[in-house]
Amino acid sequence: MRKGIYVRLPQDLKDWIEAEAARNGASQNSEVIRALRAAKEANQAAHDAA
Repeated sequence: MRKGIYVRLPQDLKDWIEAEAARNGASQNSEVIRALRAAKEANQAAHDAA
């Protein structure tokens, strides 16, 4: 069973997630996951290069 978390987003990020979800035909949850995974991969790549 997955546990949910609640995140309070600044309005500009909420608007961006909503727009990205509409553009990609995806849910806002999916867009948050996509963005977090992209940030995680970028962070990991930066650490691996160091």
